Amino acid sequence: MFLDWLLGRFSTDLAIDLGTANTLVFVQGQGIVLEEPSVVAINKDPHNRTVLAVGSEAREMLGKVPGSIETARPMMDGVIADLDVTEAMLRHFIRKVHGRKTFVRPRVVICIPFGITEVERRAVRDSARAAGAREVYLIQEPMAAALGAGLPVTDPRGNMIVDIGGGTTEVAVISLGGIVFSRSVRVGGDRMDQAVIDYIRREHSLLIGSRSAERVKIQVGCAHPPTQGREMVVKGRDLKRGIPGTITVDSREIYVALRDPVAEIVGTVRYTLENTPPELAADIMEQGIILAGGGALLEGLDECLREVTGLPVIVAPDPLLCVARGSGAALESLDLLRRVTEPA
Repeated sequence: MFLDWLLGRFSTDLAIDLGTANTLVFVQGQGIVLEEPSVVAINKDPHNRTVLAVGSEAREMLGKVPGSIETARPMMDGVIADLDVTEAMLRHFIRKVHGRKTFVRPRVVICIPFGITEVERRAVRDSARAAGAREVYLIQEPMAAALGAGLPVTDPRGNMIVDIGGGTTEVAVISLGGIVFSRSVRVGGDRMDQAVIDYIRREHSLLIGSRSAERVKIQVGCAHPPTQGREMVVKGRDLKRGIPGTITVDSREIYVALRDPVAEIVGTVRYTLENTPPELAADIMEQGIILAGGGALLEGLDECLREVTGLPVIVAPDPLLCVARGSGAALESLDLLRRVTEPA
């Protein structure tokens, strides 16, 4: 216990947004200091299974590695899919933030999806402790996103947040520092990317990778019928001829490709509104729905939700950073930390 206390005195406390697509680290007193892809490159040798690269360096290897190396995303649908790889990734990021010092024991706040099981919660706690955390606190992603978006979560009024991440979409109504009602679906940026891959393969007989699909989604993707078509050149493997090929896609096509995942997100928002207590629903009518997470940047999503719900829909400032900033806000206020997190 004394050793933990002593090491903790020389460690900087952290808040970690452990996302399916990206991991962000907030350092107490400094803000967000690290944002890297949640990707790890591993030597596949069963007798020497070592981590070769983490984050941006590992992501550059995606789809380009020889048979002896595996690139893995240890987070799937917002939860840990590979405990050992997640632990290695967390240890790498914690040491990187602390200047690669070995003996660090920080207090760590980690974001978790609202709907995960106790087994999945335990996996997050165990990974953080094994990576060197002195104390672990878990904060639910909708709460962190609401804090990061500047919503008055501790007031006696309804706040509605829609956090669209890489693996999950979290929709929650928050009041008095707690989640009154929430719905989590495993639909997010990854599902949208896969929808683009499937569409281009089906309609153009071209096979593209996940990184190319993500670029298509960002550049010409939309959730609302576009008034003007935007075009983009896409390269991949021609499935009919078996050689590299090039096509041009436009925003109208990608709107069609993304209709199913967008419809699931919209349906989740409607379901949450239908189950919101009347008094809180009245507050939401005045304040509106706040969008956070990378998916909030999909063109036309706010307009689509506005048409379906009839409510104001606002994209939070810097939606990609909301969860990390909200976790950091909890870290920097002990009273708020105890009120909105689960101690592990």
